[in-house]
Amino acid sequence: MTPDEAPPATTPEEAPLRIEREDELLVLTLNRPKRLNAVSPPLYETLVEALQGVDERSDVRAVVLTGRGRAFSVGADLKAHASDPLTQEQRRAYVRLAQEANRLLQTLPRPVVAAVNGHAIGGGLEMALSSDFIVVAEEARLRFPEVSLGTFLGGGVTRTLPARVGMARARELLYLGEFFTGARAAELGVADRAVPAGRVLDEARELARRLARQAPRSLAAARRLLALGPGLALEELLRLEADALLSIMGTRDWQEGLDAFHEGREPDYTGE
Repeated sequence: MTPDEAPPATTPEEAPLRIEREDELLVLTLNRPKRLNAVSPPLYETLVEALQGVDERSDVRAVVLTGRGRAFSVGADLKAHASDPLTQEQRRAYVRLAQEANRLLQTLPRPVVAAVNGHAIGGGLEMALSSDFIVVAEEARLRFPEVSLGTFLGGGVTRTLPARVGMARARELLYLGEFFTGARAAELGVADRAVPAGRVLDEARELARRLARQAPRSLAAARRLLALGPGLALEELLRLEADALLSIMGTRDWQEGLDAFHEGREPDYTGE
């Protein structure tokens, strides 16, 4: 998908990912409901392709990631792995795709809201944690089973999870691999809010629309530096903040923010 191409309004029923535009939102729906949206190479490939086109699209201001059916994603398709084992090269390609999908979710210049409509396990929960915000169904079952299954973690979860819940709680969730509910996820800080399943997508859309009304360049800079900050020396972080501020002060949106404040109205940001 080239930067100036609009994503299709719908994708074929059998496509592993549905791509839909809703005004300024891009809604990406994992579309393997019969397999509870278990991840697969084609799913990761289409997700990576969709995300790669986002940063050049000024008309997309926020992304919503959700799942079709009764699950968000149960992670790796273990039945497929058992019945049709991958070669070593296929394993490498699979891992690279998974890591790239999560890298893009974490580094897009647009905010991402995960609408966790149902169960989120392993790689599925890792994708949710690659988002800025998680809205989860209260009754959803969540789990990081990798260590318990003798496999391993991915998607940057060894950073994204401790950033949300602290190192001690992250060790407990990752080492023991026990199930916990969406309601408990919100209590722990894994998720930002837990709501009844029927409200998850609407709540996520509303949050994404609120984010879409923010100044795009300011939001992108905040997202980037929040991700970089923990790994930087204070002097370097202060320099990057100053560079971002000075760059933004030369934009139309900076002036629009000032004008809107003085005129007592909502700003209308364009990203320019």
